[in-house]
Amino acid sequence: MKIEQLTKQFHHSILAFLLAGVCPSGAMAQNGHSHTPPAQPQQLTPAQSTLLKVVRDSTERFKDVSVAESEGYSLLFGCVSGPDSGAMGLHFVNMKLVGAGVIDATRPQIVIYEPMPDGHLQLIGADFLVIASDWDKAHPNQGAPQLMGQLFHYFESPNRFGLPPFYTLHVWAWKDNPNGAFVNWHPEVSCAAYSGATQ
Repeated sequence: MKIEQLTKQFHHSILAFLLAGVCPSGAMAQNGHSHTPPAQPQQLTPAQSTLLKVVRDSTERFKDVSVAESEGYSLLFGCVSGPDSGAMGLHFVNMKLVGAGVIDATRPQIVIYEPMPDGHLQLIGADFLVIASDWDKAHPNQGAPQLMGQLFHYFESPNRFGLPPFYTLHVWAWKDNPNGAFVNWHPEVSCAAYSGATQ
């Protein structure tokens, strides 16, 4: 899929998202995304710990959101929240990386921030995203992508982002998630301080 087409789809999704409201009742996680927290805290495998470290090392410079913006990341979708599952936060998306369709632990397509009460944005994680049709065409019969052994989640269409079906992997590298380091939603992330503007 061409970058221009992706950009147009993202822009349409922003409009649809704004028209639907910040937290519409239908804007919950897709099928297969459980909201029930596990009984025990997740114990990380050595591979998972390594992935967290690689993502931290690769995104540390993005603690300053202006650095992310200077490298081609820009805010899309507003602040993503769910009525019963916490939030995902602010997604700063690099459209060139999305269009490339390459999965590289050192180059996430998205960096994620939480809006703080004092107005600054706190880096909390990264999100790796590839369009499913592009991935499946380039990797026939492989199924969902994996990153250092961590399986991506599949989002169907229609979805709250207005995107075609896609694979995604959230990595909560900068804010511990009691439900696990690689789940989609973070119960301790809030969009309450989001005003629609970023600093």
